[in-house]
Amino acid sequence: MGLSIQSDILVVGGGAAGLMAACGAASADNHPLVTLLEKMPRPGRKIMITGKGRCNFTNLKDWNAFSGHIRTDSRFLRPAFYNFTPEDAIAFFESEGVETVVERGDRVFPASYKASDIVDALSRRAISLGVMLMADSGVKRIETSPEGFVVICGGGKRYEAQKLIIATGGLSYPRTGSSGDGYAWAERLGHHLRPRFPSLTAIVPRGYKDLEAGPSVGRIAAKVLGGMDETEIRQESALPPGYPSPTGHIPRETPLSEWGMKLCGLSLDNITLTLGQGKDILQQETGDISFTDGGLEGPLGFAVSRNCVKCILNGGKPWVKIDLKPGIEAEALLGRIKRLWDEIQGDPRSRGQNIRQLSKILLGKLLPWEAVDGFIQGNPGIFGNNKISLPALAEALKEWRMDIAGFVGYERCVVTAGGVDTSEILPKTLESRLVKGLYFCGEILDIDADTGGYNLHLAFSTGLLAGQSAAKAISK
Repeated sequence: MGLSIQSDILVVGGGAAGLMAACGAASADNHPLVTLLEKMPRPGRKIMITGKGRCNFTNLKDWNAFSGHIRTDSRFLRPAFYNFTPEDAIAFFESEGVETVVERGDRVFPASYKASDIVDALSRRAISLGVMLMADSGVKRIETSPEGFVVICGGGKRYEAQKLIIATGGLSYPRTGSSGDGYAWAERLGHHLRPRFPSLTAIVPRGYKDLEAGPSVGRIAAKVLGGMDETEIRQESALPPGYPSPTGHIPRETPLSEWGMKLCGLSLDNITLTLGQGKDILQQETGDISFTDGGLEGPLGFAVSRNCVKCILNGGKPWVKIDLKPGIEAEALLGRIKRLWDEIQGDPRSRGQNIRQLSKILLGKLLPWEAVDGFIQGNPGIFGNNKISLPALAEALKEWRMDIAGFVGYERCVVTAGGVDTSEILPKTLESRLVKGLYFCGEILDIDADTGGYNLHLAFSTGLLAGQSAAKAISK
């Protein structure tokens, strides 16, 4: 047996929760020796892509409003939130020289809009507190011992500690190091897992993707992803060999159909999105939505994605309806459409134009111009026998229905829903109820929330609480 590196506290995982856990532990008055093990060449890889690199790191809502955006048991997270509030998060990063700004919806960003500033601040604080940051240290096995825990890394390197904090994240964005290893270790240590599935992800309308073509990368996808070449897209999107792929998963790199290409890049503001199955309404939200190379995204797409994915995984066939004119009743909308149609037909410039051309002029007065072609193709029932049905048009504007074929999986979802069952974790310390000295924090737990800085704040707050709790429990 080789020599072991001794610590008081071991943190496995160098993401948002793990870095904050290390900072919380190392800042304790009893000055424990803290070692952080990170499998990637540098910590914080997933933080770097948060908010498309802009890093919405917290949300300034108070607990009553904040907790309404948590999609799991919010009571479990209340102690962590009050131990490290959004105001505390801002103070933490500003003390490391990171200026912050607040945007619409109480979302907080670094003033530079650079996620690297957040990663650098966390790493800098951890190092200044004496944390040993061990990169390129992929954990192979975790064992318990009479003194605590033994962690074996690649090459047989061994680490021992009284306390162990597992902060390995979930399954989302596997290329950042989120491989789900922590789930297997949690199970081996006696913990139960809640079903895991992608959340805050693109949902794919039927007909939006060319499913017959398979998950190959085309020039359209490369253009949409900001000029990335095909190799970069594959590296960003493709799942590693053997990675779990849930039923209903449509790889993001699957080419767009003709209809998808007409809609891709379109954003619609102030609309109402309804998610349903059969005759049942599952969720309804008002706000903004985006059509991307993945499918339906933006605030509303992400908001309904959790329930939509669950519905598909449970064998359901969900649909969405878009109300493009939520501020006007259907009858009043039809009246407005009829008046516009009369004006267009009476306009001398309309002479010689066919019904399709005149209909596009009409729709251009009701929709953003870039939405017209995609809307027409998505609502073929509006036209027939060289006529336009104005009642059908009004109905489509109020209830543009799309059946959902599937969803983008872990390769590009924002967060993994499910994980370690929180009923087996003490909420005031985040210590395991089953294994003394074992702590969990961040996305590995069965916690997830909406977009808007909520998930990253939960990672920071649970990480800090786990680190502080582990330090308080150290016996010298």
